[in-house]
Amino acid sequence: MERLADGLDRINRAVGAVTMWAALAMVLVQFAIVLMRYVFGYTSIFVNESVLYLHASLFMLGAGYTMLVGGHVRVDIFYATATARSKALIDIFGHLVLLAPATLILLYWSWPTVSRAWAIREGAMSVGGIPASYLLKTLIPAFCVLLLIQGISALIRDVIRLSQGDRHGA
Repeated sequence: MERLADGLDRINRAVGAVTMWAALAMVLVQFAIVLMRYVFGYTSIFVNESVLYLHASLFMLGAGYTMLVGGHVRVDIFYATATARSKALIDIFGHLVLLAPATLILLYWSWPTVSRAWAIREGAMSVGGIPASYLLKTLIPAFCVLLLIQGISALIRDVIRLSQGDRHGA
């Protein structure tokens, strides 16, 4: 089971490694926008929208990786002082009752919009913008899938931690 969790982790590690570059690209594009506007007096809706696409990609595709490395916000009032067994139980509850249903509902309700956008190759949001809104909308199911993948990996690890805790008296 741990090998399966490791394999699932590798997916988000790979996506995270690529997604990290979106942050740098976003900063560089934003710098170019400011330079073009204030030095050369030129603006481009296409370039402006590229910041939006990069920002959305950074957060939507990076969510699973952020979960992998423990970067999501957690209320540590009780969790910080909990035993390993209690932490595993809290996490299992969170994965099964909160994360999985929320991402599955979002995936279910977003899919028709995404599939329609792909069917018509939905174009730019603004005249002169990036003619690929369907790609931006695809980030929603990708976000859900990557979070579900990481949730399954974490669930496997929590079940292992819980079973080992029982064996070792933790």
